[in-house]
Amino acid sequence: MGQRNLIIIAVAVVLGLFAVWLANSWFSSVEDRQARISDEQELVNLAVARQPLEFGAPLTRDNVRMVAWPANSVPAGAFRSANELIAGSNVAIRPIEAGEPILSSRISDRAVLSANLPDNMRAISVSVNQVTGVAGFVTPGDVVDIFLTRQIPGDGASGDDKMTSVLLENVHVLGVDRRSNDKDTKAEVVRTVTFEVDQYGAQKLTLAAQLGTLTLALRNVKDQAVGATTLVTTSDLAGSGLYIPDRTPAPAAFASADRTTLPASFGAPRRPSGPSMTVFRGTDGTAYEVKRYGN
Repeated sequence: MGQRNLIIIAVAVVLGLFAVWLANSWFSSVEDRQARISDEQELVNLAVARQPLEFGAPLTRDNVRMVAWPANSVPAGAFRSANELIAGSNVAIRPIEAGEPILSSRISDRAVLSANLPDNMRAISVSVNQVTGVAGFVTPGDVVDIFLTRQIPGDGASGDDKMTSVLLENVHVLGVDRRSNDKDTKAEVVRTVTFEVDQYGAQKLTLAAQLGTLTLALRNVKDQAVGATTLVTTSDLAGSGLYIPDRTPAPAAFASADRTTLPASFGAPRRPSGPSMTVFRGTDGTAYEVKRYGN
């Protein structure tokens, strides 16, 4: 019995040593591979966010750290020193995720919307309601198309003759009311939406707001295609050619006239209430009422 236990212990020790050897070999191979990668690819220090940074968050030593980054894949505007980031009053003007490189396009010394605008672009706000604003589901960072509905011009157009055209396509939403954070996706009834457009687009929006009703159409942010647009008028709607006349009964021709002033020829002959007979004299016939016996 004792010899059997010794054999089991010896086998367990051998298996344990073999497992340790396999683990050491695996870790050694990983280290060797990483060393070879480091030797083959030059690494540089890069400033990244230690934690998620929201709009207006100041950059400090607590939320910025340095990491090794491949030198041939450093993004444009990255910082290779944390001191130049935290030395001033830099703040995030766009959300930055943890571990993401901090770029010059995402920070500014002022947490204002104007610092978030690219060159030659403008921020302009328009009024919307619960319907035209997609029931409040439009949030900062979304992309929308803007429709304009207005009266068809011309002296022959009626009040129901409307047309809808695509005013602008693929427009970036900067803010909704006072919200400019794309992390806030809760649907709310909004009154104003701020867009990022060029100067010509800002002029079109300003004029269109005076001519008719602006409506937003939410689109997939991955769908950047801008195609030919079609003008839709009332005649394009199903049933627009139907016409139902006025069913109000027309008044009688003489309903309000004074019957005493009408000639006798307008009155219909009185029909006998009982038996009658007609006596013809030549071609003229006259109806006479026949009284019953005893009357």
